Amino acid sequence: MAFDSRNAGRPKPAERYQGAFRNDGARPSSSLGKTLGIFWKLLFHKPVGTRPEGVIPVKPLTREQLDEAADFSVYRLGHSTVLLKLKGKYWLTDPVYAQRASPFQWLGPKRFHEPPISLDELPPLEAVILSHNHYDHLDQKTVLQLAAKTRQFLAPLGVGDLLVKWGVPASKVQQLDWWQEAHLAGIRFIATPSQHFSGRGLFDHNQTLWASWVMIIDDVRIFFSGDSGYFDGFKQIGEQFGPFDLTLMETGAYNVDWPHVHMQPEHSLQAHLDLNGRWLLPVHNGTFDLAFHAWSEPFDRIVALAEQCNVLITTPQMGEAFNLLTPDPGRAWWLEVETPGH
Repeated sequence: MAFDSRNAGRPKPAERYQGAFRNDGARPSSSLGKTLGIFWKLLFHKPVGTRPEGVIPVKPLTREQLDEAADFSVYRLGHSTVLLKLKGKYWLTDPVYAQRASPFQWLGPKRFHEPPISLDELPPLEAVILSHNHYDHLDQKTVLQLAAKTRQFLAPLGVGDLLVKWGVPASKVQQLDWWQEAHLAGIRFIATPSQHFSGRGLFDHNQTLWASWVMIIDDVRIFFSGDSGYFDGFKQIGEQFGPFDLTLMETGAYNVDWPHVHMQPEHSLQAHLDLNGRWLLPVHNGTFDLAFHAWSEPFDRIVALAEQCNVLITTPQMGEAFNLLTPDPGRAWWLEVETPGH
């Protein structure tokens, strides 16, 4: 069972209203017609440049390389799927190996690149950490393939029920409310708020919770944003658990029409500052075509903003190690990829 830390003076848990979870802050309601209209535009009326024309550089990873790597090594496998080596064990966020971030494998956003390491070659995982149930963060086939080699799945409320329904043993699943925490292999994991929504179909809107995650490894602290609009919660989390050595911060798939659920790069940077973060590693980009901006724009904008504000930022290519003990900013690899219209 997860340890409930809400009695330690921390803010309130997630609220339900008329049977559905809701954000702490006000979020404009969206009609079904408007939501379907956005999906129609995403599927059939995309501007030029939202997908790369050239090949995304991927650095292949092997099990041997991972086992030889030092602790605090971090690898982007694509989108918000990040592999972390902590205390000699492996932890994976929001694993999606599907070809499309969609309920259908014949329709929907198709990935730009293959993962740098196959599911079969991934080492045994101490835990999979899930932020919410959207298709670009939770893939049923991937989860079921990982279940045999994963000791625990950490999930927000309701998402764990879905895993069990799919066939993951209930003994492997821990579900947490906001501000609850679990202790695994000497690491503290705290499910913290985000400002987003959930649903995998037309009739399950906000029936499961969404979350960000704090990871505390001795004196090292890592934050994983999941998906979120910008909100006061980042400052609250920073006050409770910061400073953070690394923030894995959503920077991509944004639009001026949905600021309450996805951050513009300016907001991603401000969230990092609110958290009192040191190194910023932008995620939620470079793998799927989920918005109307050029595929490489999130990298360009967040790097420029970080330089203006003297924020340490790292942009490793997929499969390239970033190590907190010997941090490196990486290089602007996306500039080498041919993009239509550029």
